[in-house]
Amino acid sequence: MNAPCPAADIVRTKIVATLGPASRSEEAMRGLVEAGVDVFRLNMAHGSMQEHQESLDRIRRISADLVRPIGVLADLAGPKIRLGELPGDAVECVEGDSIKFIRGTEPGRAGEFTVTYEPLVNELSIGDSVMLADGTISLLVEERTTEWVRCRVVQGGIVRSRQGVNLPGVKLSVAAMSAADWQHAEWAAAAGVDFVSLSFVRSAVEVNLLKELLRTRGSLARVVAKIEKREAVDNLESIVEAADAVMVARGDLGVETDVASMPMVQKRIIRVCQRYQKPVIVATQMLDSMQHSRRPTRAETTDVANAILDGADACMLSGETAIGEHPRLVVEMMRRIARETEKQYLADRWHYLEGRFQAARGSAGVPVQEFLGSPEFLVEGLHPITQAVVDGASRIAGELDAKLFVVASRSGLTAIARSKRRGAVPTIGLSDNPATLRQMALYWGVTPLAMDATHDTNVLLDRITAWGFRDGRLQRGDRILLVSGSGFGTGGHNMALVHEV
Repeated sequence: MNAPCPAADIVRTKIVATLGPASRSEEAMRGLVEAGVDVFRLNMAHGSMQEHQESLDRIRRISADLVRPIGVLADLAGPKIRLGELPGDAVECVEGDSIKFIRGTEPGRAGEFTVTYEPLVNELSIGDSVMLADGTISLLVEERTTEWVRCRVVQGGIVRSRQGVNLPGVKLSVAAMSAADWQHAEWAAAAGVDFVSLSFVRSAVEVNLLKELLRTRGSLARVVAKIEKREAVDNLESIVEAADAVMVARGDLGVETDVASMPMVQKRIIRVCQRYQKPVIVATQMLDSMQHSRRPTRAETTDVANAILDGADACMLSGETAIGEHPRLVVEMMRRIARETEKQYLADRWHYLEGRFQAARGSAGVPVQEFLGSPEFLVEGLHPITQAVVDGASRIAGELDAKLFVVASRSGLTAIARSKRRGAVPTIGLSDNPATLRQMALYWGVTPLAMDATHDTNVLLDRITAWGFRDGRLQRGDRILLVSGSGFGTGGHNMALVHEV
């Protein structure tokens, strides 16, 4: 095996950026794509569908102009519980004081709060915790009647109208998707959005419900399950298995679970996604200080690096690009952090695999999977032959110091299988399907490249070589590893071919 020499300008970790007032113009979006954004997030909790359609149209124009597939993620708001209107728009909760949650929409007296979730009074019990203002204010339920629930303020602070309410450990009857979520999902299906994320997931049933809604509308969108409730962590395996991708939504998750356990919960979610070969996005406050500052804190840069080292396929920016003062600068910074982290990550991974490889050489009958780390589960729809060919080809690419690992894929599933291998050799995902190419934009290490379908391998290699010369990725004498199908009806990609330029 040869040590990896990753190209200096290749960044394998994908960047998801949230659009908002600071980045919604076509000029701003173009700047973010040029800085390194791979997928744009449309936050359906804010803005009208007309505004989201305008944003989508701009993204598609920019993608065509730059000849670069760009994914779009529609993020459904989900059943977020919020406070109603407060007197003067803000109230101070003083430690030791009592707060009452009452029915209706209008608070009657001082110290009475209303919420957007009408059954709350029925579903809270004595001893339950209630968290306000992103977990900065903590209440404990001490008394309840049929008309109100009285809580004691355990940790005080200022709370404002419409701020979120979290109920750690409380099982609610609220539906996974509101009427607005259904409308937004139907719009996303009709508009050709590439990913749709479901907020506050509690079970695999909810994920499958959204998948069915999209499929019956003829959508090819991938469903992203957002892990942000304790119930989701409890049902993690089944949710990951059902979803097409996963988001570690650390904002609400950090309130719903013990904040001290958050780092290990994140690592667990990523590990499960690796086992099931599902792309995983780490989100929330990754470079939060850069909403106003031109430089991140040291803790933030370490946070981004650790997410990459854990195995995240993508890192997401929220307020940093939606409302921040330096949207392009923050994307450039995330890309810089990813580039530097990946250099060390790939070198360390090579040394690990080299040690395992040398040990395996001295032991008869040790399978390749022993030092490549075979996944436990196949992606739904991926043929076992395809997985085996990708595994073997990944080893060959490393042994021969190939410059490109090329995957020809109609659905993108083969590209996922290669992506989760975390190979140092850059991966090119070929497809003649625009939707597949845009979805590949989320997969770690995969560069999506549009190419007309052909069954002639020589023609395909000629096209790849010509592109590689134009892009500066190839020169004479370089080797390409191509994974494709021979067309003999095996049901999967059954061919790995080495080509020397």
